[in-house]
Amino acid sequence: MSIIQSIRDKGAWIIGVVIALALIAFILQDGLNKRGTIFGNSSNIAKVNGVGINKDEFLEKLDNITKANPQQQRDGIVNQLFDQEVNTILLDQEFEKAAMVCTDKQLSEEMFKPNSVFVQQFKNPETGIADPEQAKQWFKDYKKSPKEEVKAQLLELIKQTAITAKRNKYNTFFSQAAYAPKWLIEKQQADNNIFSSLSYVAVPYNTIADSTVKVSDDEIMAYAKKHSKLYQKDEETRSLQYVTFDALPSAADSASAKSKIEAKLADFSATADMESFFAKNTSEMPYYNTHITGTAIQQKVKDTLLKLSKGAVYGPYVDGNNYVAAKMVDIRSMPDSAKVRHILIKTKGRNPQTGEEYTMRDDSTAKHTLDTVVMKLKDGGNFDSLCLKYSEDEGSSKKGGVYDFFASGKMVASFNEFAFTKNVGEKDIVKTEFGYHYIEVLAQKGSSAAYNIAYFAKPIQVSTETDNDIKAQATKLISVVKNRKDFDMEVAKLQKTSVNADNVKQEDFNVGGLGSNRQMVKWLYKQDVGDITEEPYQFNGSKYVVAIISTVNKPGLPSATTLRPQIEGLVKNEKKAKQIIAKMKGATLEAMAAAVGNNTTVNRLDTLLASNTYNPILGNDFKFAGAAFNVSNKGKVTEAIAGQTGVFALKVDNVSAKPSTTPVDPMQAANMLSSFIKNSVYRITSEVLKKQATITDNRAETF
Repeated sequence: MSIIQSIRDKGAWIIGVVIALALIAFILQDGLNKRGTIFGNSSNIAKVNGVGINKDEFLEKLDNITKANPQQQRDGIVNQLFDQEVNTILLDQEFEKAAMVCTDKQLSEEMFKPNSVFVQQFKNPETGIADPEQAKQWFKDYKKSPKEEVKAQLLELIKQTAITAKRNKYNTFFSQAAYAPKWLIEKQQADNNIFSSLSYVAVPYNTIADSTVKVSDDEIMAYAKKHSKLYQKDEETRSLQYVTFDALPSAADSASAKSKIEAKLADFSATADMESFFAKNTSEMPYYNTHITGTAIQQKVKDTLLKLSKGAVYGPYVDGNNYVAAKMVDIRSMPDSAKVRHILIKTKGRNPQTGEEYTMRDDSTAKHTLDTVVMKLKDGGNFDSLCLKYSEDEGSSKKGGVYDFFASGKMVASFNEFAFTKNVGEKDIVKTEFGYHYIEVLAQKGSSAAYNIAYFAKPIQVSTETDNDIKAQATKLISVVKNRKDFDMEVAKLQKTSVNADNVKQEDFNVGGLGSNRQMVKWLYKQDVGDITEEPYQFNGSKYVVAIISTVNKPGLPSATTLRPQIEGLVKNEKKAKQIIAKMKGATLEAMAAAVGNNTTVNRLDTLLASNTYNPILGNDFKFAGAAFNVSNKGKVTEAIAGQTGVFALKVDNVSAKPSTTPVDPMQAANMLSSFIKNSVYRITSEVLKKQATITDNRAETF
C-alpha cells in the first residue's frame, strides 16, 4: 500500500461518508417533502403507516449508492436501503410529533464534531486523529465548485447530517431517562458478596444417550406452542435443500494459463525495456518499476527469486490463482528507510461520488505551476509556507510536505525510486500518476540489498468449456429428479452432500451460505414443496446450485421440520429429566444418590458465590443457582429439580455475606449501569418503532 495512495483516496472521501450515513437514511433527495404527496400512488414500493416509498425515487437512490460503492453488490444494497427508508419515515413521524428541528448551529456542530463520519475522513496521517479544521476547509473549498453534481452531493451531506442530529436528539430523550438508583447499586454490591454453603446430588442429561430418546413432530409442536413467543414468525419463510457443483479450473485451464506465459517467455527474457513489454502485454501483476528490499517481496518463491542474477528469469510457477514468470531487472544496495518532503501539483482528481478519475489540468499546466513554485523556493521562499499554499497532497501539506521515515515499496514507483536511489539533499521534479512532485530527500537510514523484479502473470481461470461441463452435470441431475426421494438418491450417487437453507424470506437476495441470487429466491416463492429448480442457479460465478423446496412456513409457528434443529434437544432434556426424577427418590441426599446409582455421589460446595455460580457437574445452571441461594431451602433436602443441564437436589446449610475485598465506587457502578441502559435504548428504538408500525412491503414485485 502506498502512502501516496492517501492522496488518491482522499478525493473519494464522500463515498465512505455517504455509505456510512446510509446506515441512518441514504440519499433522501426531495423525499422528505415528496412522501406526503405520494400517498395512494400505485408506484409505491412500500407504505409505512400510510406514507409511501416511491418506486422511482427508491431506484434512483439505489443507483446513486451503487455508483458510490461499486465494490458492494447492488442486491445487497437493496434491503439495507429499504430498512433505512422505513426507519427514516418512522423517525420523521416521531420528529414531527416532538416538534423537533435542527438549527444551523446544531447542524454545524454535528457535521464538524471530531467523531462525525465526515470529519473522520480527514485524519492526520502521523497521529491518526481526525482534524475538524481540515474538514471545514475542504467543505469551504468544495462549495465553490460550479458543478451542479457537486452542489447536489453537498446538499445530500447536509440533509443526512441534519437527520443524524435530530436522531441523536430523539435518542437522548430516552437515554436521559436512564437512571441507576442508589438502592439498586447497593443491592448489586450486596448480592455479589453473598455465598452459599450446600450439599447436592446432580445427574447431567448427557449421562443418557440422545439416541435412546425419540422426539415426535407432535412433541416438537407442543413445545413450540408452549413457548410460542420464542418461535412465532410474523412473515412467511421457506426452506430448501440444495447441492452445489463447483466450477473450478481444470488441468486444461491451468495448462492454458501456463502456455500463455511460455509463449511470451522469450520476449520477456530478452527485452531490456520492461515498461514497453508490459504496455504491449497484459499482466495480472503490473510492473512496479522501482527497487524494494527483500522483506517487502511477498511471492511464495521469494527465496528462489532473491538468488537470481541480474537479467535471469524464473518460471512459470504458480502463485495464488496465477501462473507467473519473474525477471530480476536489477539489484543494488539501498537504504532501508527514507524521509522526504514534497510539493504536489495534481494532474488527476477523483469524482467523490463514483470514484472515477478525471483530468484536473494538463501536464504542461501542472509542470508550469510547479516550476513557478520551485523558482520561488530558489529565490529564498519558505518551503513550509509554499507547501501549505500550493501542495495538493492533503496528507502532508500541513506539515511541510514531510513523509517521515518509510520503507521501500510504500510509494508509487517513481516517487519510491527517487526517495531511495538519490542522495540525501538531492531535490528534483518527479512525475507520477498523480501529477508533478517537487521532492527533496531529507534523510536515509540503514542499507541492504534491494531488487527490481518484474512479474508477468496470467490468471488460471475457468474456461467456457469447463464451465459448460459443470453446468451440464447440474442440469443432468435436474433431468432425473422428480421428487424428494429421487433427489436424495441421485445426490448420494454423485457422492455429494445436500445442505439445508432455512428461513428464506420473500424479499431476501441471499440464500443460506451461498450468497446472492435474487432469481432463485423468486423461484422459491413461485413453486411449492417438492419442486426442483428448473435450471441450475449460479452463485458468485464459481458454482451451480440445484435445489428442492423442503418447507413452506406460513406466518405463525413454523413446521416441526423447521423447528426440530432448535427444539429437539430441549424436548429430549425434558424427557431425560422425567427418567432421572423417577429414579431420584429418598429422604436424604445420600438416599437419592444411591437410588440413581451409576456411582452418583453427594457433592459439597462450601462457598458458592452469587457472582460466580459455576458448579463442577452442571456448570452454570441458573435453576441450580436459584435453589442454592433460596433461604427457604436452608436445612432441608429439596425434591429432584429439572435444571438446564441436568437434574439435581440440594440441601442449603447457610446463605451469608462475606466482606468485600475490592472496594466499589458507587458512583462509578451507577454510571456503568446507566451507560448499559442508554446503549440498549440506541439499539432497540428503531425495532420498537417497526414493531408498532403498519408496513406494506411490495419489493418482491420489483426485485
